[in-house]
Amino acid sequence: MAGSSCDDVVVVGAGPAGLTAAIYLGRLLRTVRVLDAGASRARWIPESNNCPGFPQGIAGIDLLARLREQATSFGARFESATVTSLLRDGDGFQLADAQGHRWRAPTVILATGLADRLPDVDDVEGAIACGALRLCPVCDAYEVTDRNIGIHGPWASIVSHARFLRGYSARLTLLPTDTVGTLDGEGGLDARVLPAGGQLVFDGRRCGYAVDGDRDWFDTVYPFLGSRSSARLAQQAGVTLTGTGEIPVDRSHQTTGVPGLYAIGDVVSGLNQISVAVGQAAVAALDAHARLPFVPRR
Repeated sequence: MAGSSCDDVVVVGAGPAGLTAAIYLGRLLRTVRVLDAGASRARWIPESNNCPGFPQGIAGIDLLARLREQATSFGARFESATVTSLLRDGDGFQLADAQGHRWRAPTVILATGLADRLPDVDDVEGAIACGALRLCPVCDAYEVTDRNIGIHGPWASIVSHARFLRGYSARLTLLPTDTVGTLDGEGGLDARVLPAGGQLVFDGRRCGYAVDGDRDWFDTVYPFLGSRSSARLAQQAGVTLTGTGEIPVDRSHQTTGVPGLYAIGDVVSGLNQISVAVGQAAVAALDAHARLPFVPRR
């Protein structure tokens, strides 16, 4: 069994939220360790144009690299690990991964994010990289203004997202996975609707929808197939999750109700945006610093 180490704060997750928390904590002269599973949702972003301070846009992997470099410069230590266990341990917490590595800290910040359920498409990473598939209309619908947009997923989900996307384009097509409903009562929402149960395909440049022997091609497709959360880690530590399986927090401090345990970013219910995650990270880091024992400078 690997030994355990003890830091002021362990941050679980190295997306924009976790990395920002590490930057703040390092500048607060706290010892901070970041456990990185290497699966930040931000890595899928080909180019973000709504991230403040980057008027020419920035790729998700480049943003993560910059944030990591900044956190490292202030003393944050990084380890590659997928945390599988988070338990209360006296006045703090014990974390572990499947390989038997353990970590201890009086304070833990969960920034584990979400994992999108992606459609079964050949070279799905390539489709996302070239913009044939897009995962967040709040992030990038501006870039497909007036384009031919497909919206793929369960009927109830795609109808709600179609209303948002209709503000960007009149050329919308609903691609339901379960059933075809009606747009009556949707306040004049007009969209083309294709039969349910088709297959998304990717030709190296565009995504299409194959059903009943026909193929329709789109400038981009937004799949809304849900996501997987690691909120179970908070549950292991004693947090009662919401009815939808999310981590409830006090928005003033990002605390979970379990002393010393914080949650920030996409793992928390709310608007899944980099700017929101960064703000939550600053709030959590400063609150954690205030609650940790005072250490005067010598």
